[in-house]
Amino acid sequence: MRKRPSARILVMDQFGCVLLFKFVHTSGPLDGRTYWATPGGAVEEGETFEEAALRELEEETGLSEEQLTGEVGRRSFELQLTNGEVVWAEERFFGVRTIRNGISDRGWTENERDVMADHHWWSAEELQQTTEIIFPDGLLKLVDRV
Repeated sequence: MRKRPSARILVMDQFGCVLLFKFVHTSGPLDGRTYWATPGGAVEEGETFEEAALRELEEETGLSEEQLTGEVGRRSFELQLTNGEVVWAEERFFGVRTIRNGISDRGWTENERDVMADHHWWSAEELQQTTEIIFPDGLLKLVDRV
């Protein structure tokens, strides 16, 4: 099984809310799946996890001047990609603090445009009370480390 290293970003605003994107799959192997997840993606050839986190942050949110607060967690698990490939995901999570403003989709790939349906700044209370599927599990513990 191929390893897929990726960087995920916990984007925290001035109110202590975390930015999540809503993923809605309407075709392919993940058809019917809907969930919320942090911005982020695969580490490209020659990149460090930190470099990938900053690149993904800019591509998926338009934020480019922010500094990472550091690595706040890791997880590894089996993951099915939108193309059907199953990989061993090795994720590292990084924190970023920012002032809440508009999100830009100008850096989104065609695949991201197909599946990323919405975004929301979630409070800890909303995360505790929601019945929505949120990734990663244990997000609130990671948020506390940012």
